Amino acid sequence: MRDLALPLNERLLLGALGLAGFIGLWTLLSAAGFVPRQFLPTPLDVLSRILSLLQSPFAGATLQQHLASSFQRYAYGVLLAAAIGVPLGLMMGWFRLLDDIVTPLFDALRFIAPIAWVPFAALWFGTGVGGPILIIFAGAFPPCLINAYRGARFVEPRLIEAARMLGTGNLRMILEILLPAATPSIVAGLRVSAGLGWQSLVGAELIVAAAGVGFMMVQAQANVATPTVMAGMAAIGVVGMLIDIALRQGEAWLRRRRGLDA
Repeated sequence: MRDLALPLNERLLLGALGLAGFIGLWTLLSAAGFVPRQFLPTPLDVLSRILSLLQSPFAGATLQQHLASSFQRYAYGVLLAAAIGVPLGLMMGWFRLLDDIVTPLFDALRFIAPIAWVPFAALWFGTGVGGPILIIFAGAFPPCLINAYRGARFVEPRLIEAARMLGTGNLRMILEILLPAATPSIVAGLRVSAGLGWQSLVGAELIVAAAGVGFMMVQAQANVATPTVMAGMAAIGVVGMLIDIALRQGEAWLRRRRGLDA
């Protein structure tokens, strides 16, 4: 399928056409009165509001300050998920006993949507930083563990056999054999975790936060300030896209470095 991919400039053109079509339809629906402007402001209204929020505080902070608060929680939650999920996944892939102990509990918990943890987060942490971190962790943790586990399970048997012949211990086996071999799978899992963590963050801030983009949107909704709500949505989308682009570039660099791309 890669041979059938369009050149980069054609893909960019098609993407720009799709975006222009979406903005055109949005403008038509709003400006022509098909949807009341109070509930669907035009793209220019939203852009103007974004520029205003960059300078004037709303709900106690400017847009960039809300984003900084959100990103701090996000970074804590995703890093915690990676710090626990990747080592645990590698060890589960190596120690069958640990796999048998953890897998039933993990399989039961991973199907609980992150937003379902919101009531517990509100009860345990109130509007403090711990609540959103717990919800972000709930969304980002499963892909970290699953991809690390799969990467460890599918290591080439000849590498493991050679290491065993040399008398390699369990710790060195995990660090020097499983971890390098599973790195591409781990990085792919981190990319998925990053996206799920960002989505989970916004859901958490809608309920259990006193700052952040989600909190700003809730306050705007209470004041029927639709342009502010949509400005927050736009900021969430742009930041999420930038996070994904950065991780895709990192994944592509790693694959090139390891010679996995033809």
